[in-house]
Amino acid sequence: MPKLLVFNLMTDADDPVLGFTTTWINALAKHFDQIDVLTMQAGRLAVAENVRVHSLGKEHGYSEIRRALRFYRILWGLLRQNRYKACFAHMNQLFAFMGAPLLKLYRVPQTLWYAHKSTPRTLWLAEKWVDHVVTSSAEGFRMPSRKLHIIGQGIDTVLFAPVPQPPEGTFTLISTGRLAPVKRLETMIAALDVLVNQQGMDVRLRLVGNAAPEHVGYENQLRQMVNEYGLTNRVEFVGAVAYENLAVEYHQSHAMVNMSLTGSMDKAVLEAMACELPVITANDAYQKILAQWANTLLVPPESPEVLPLRLSQIITMSPDERAALGHTLRQIVVEEHSLERLIRRLLEIL
Repeated sequence: MPKLLVFNLMTDADDPVLGFTTTWINALAKHFDQIDVLTMQAGRLAVAENVRVHSLGKEHGYSEIRRALRFYRILWGLLRQNRYKACFAHMNQLFAFMGAPLLKLYRVPQTLWYAHKSTPRTLWLAEKWVDHVVTSSAEGFRMPSRKLHIIGQGIDTVLFAPVPQPPEGTFTLISTGRLAPVKRLETMIAALDVLVNQQGMDVRLRLVGNAAPEHVGYENQLRQMVNEYGLTNRVEFVGAVAYENLAVEYHQSHAMVNMSLTGSMDKAVLEAMACELPVITANDAYQKILAQWANTLLVPPESPEVLPLRLSQIITMSPDERAALGHTLRQIVVEEHSLERLIRRLLEIL
């Protein structure tokens, strides 16, 4: 079987945000004799036996210059020793651009995965050099390109699957991801204030994720907001959770909330759907997918004040109604965004 080269930002099975890339790499490993992963940073490695991970050393505090030199030294050595069928760059347009001349020299076609609303200069440069671009949805790649393929998100529907019995007790909302302003978590706390303090509903919110150093101030603002609304017993700051344990968090919840304005298909929403949770989102990347439930599950991005209404609609549904909705949402993920489908499409393009 052929060999594959992968450019990755973070290779760490426990990382709450990028832990899923280990799952993708292992799924690809079934179709290649060998995979070499060139990663900016490495953590706990849980890769298949035929996968080798080469880190540039960000986890050791190496400087940018040192990491750049290591990139070219490692890449040059790998290309001299191995004949690769293709190179797959995951959310790493910088590596794609930096490595392109050497890959062209050794005639290794390169495919770039990119899924975000921003279009930085490095992306424009990388797009000119790579052979293919793949993304999860039309909203995930917002620049013109004849090289673009839309292949879905790639959710592990075995890991993210429903449990036989829904949780009992207080109605629990969950939000997963980094604590950052783009997630608009303050709108969730404000909505909870309406539901609990004005409407007397028995509901709580669990915020799963941590704040990057530059967003610690934002987290402190959220905590202060919770105190001011008297919701300290209703809002729980769970902290970061390892990727493989995220499904357990969804299993303990009744519905998922996502007020993110990232503009790309946030995989956390699809993971919750795969666990058969109703999802309420303001992310415009989900307008098409959830169009038939627009008046129940979608919050206009410019109108966050609609969130309490959407939440009350879900809360007041009967358990059977929520279960039926959740089952339908999971089918969307299985049919359009499963890991198996993504790997199949990716192999066709690579």
